[in-house]
Amino acid sequence: MPKVGIHKRTSMHYAIIAAGEGSRLLREGMSLPKPLVRLGEKAMIDRLIGIFVNNKARSVSVIVNEQMVQLQKHLSELNPEIPLNIVVKSTPSSMHSFYELSSFLHDDKFCLTTVDTIFREDEFSRYIDAFSENDDIDGLMAVTSYIDDEKPLFVNVDDRLKINGFTSNPGSKYISGGIYCLSPNVLPVLKQAVENGMSRMRNFQQQMVESGFHLQAFPFEKIIDVDHIEDIKKAEKFIYPEE
Repeated sequence: MPKVGIHKRTSMHYAIIAAGEGSRLLREGMSLPKPLVRLGEKAMIDRLIGIFVNNKARSVSVIVNEQMVQLQKHLSELNPEIPLNIVVKSTPSSMHSFYELSSFLHDDKFCLTTVDTIFREDEFSRYIDAFSENDDIDGLMAVTSYIDDEKPLFVNVDDRLKINGFTSNPGSKYISGGIYCLSPNVLPVLKQAVENGMSRMRNFQQQMVESGFHLQAFPFEKIIDVDHIEDIKKAEKFIYPEE
């Protein structure tokens, strides 16, 4: 039986894509799987799950690849206050990982993120509240004007922050932050994208726009991706500025 306090707070599903190989960190000498890399005293994936529990989580679903046995064991030993669904499957892209998680996301609003997306919890909470309170949109996508990505996805918006396109070409103020709050209404488009051989998350995002879904942008001051060892210290300084 769920605790009464937790039950009152729950309102949406969360999902984490943690199925990448973390090859750049491995080449630089990191022995841990990327999701278990610590920022301060917490592994990245534990920090995410904790933030989700604090922000109206109804469930958390995670996909990990078949080679990450250490991560599989770590997740199996966690005991969060809400259901934790673990999918073990190696996938060719983050879009395919999203598809594997989608069976847990079909009956309510949800928030999806990659495991190496680092943000401040207070800003994330405002983002979740904004999505929870708006039933007139199909998605609220985290964006940032802080560009520290090797292959950023630029997000074109109008003056009301409605998204009208995604592109690899510079020219927009914002890039995708890798955090996606979505309605389950978009899941048939995801299924069709996989069946049609679409291979990248950014292509799926553009497909949502072309299919007529109403997507809004929510600007974050900064979102950091942890791809290299030097990014770990950068992320720690960002989320723990006074330590």
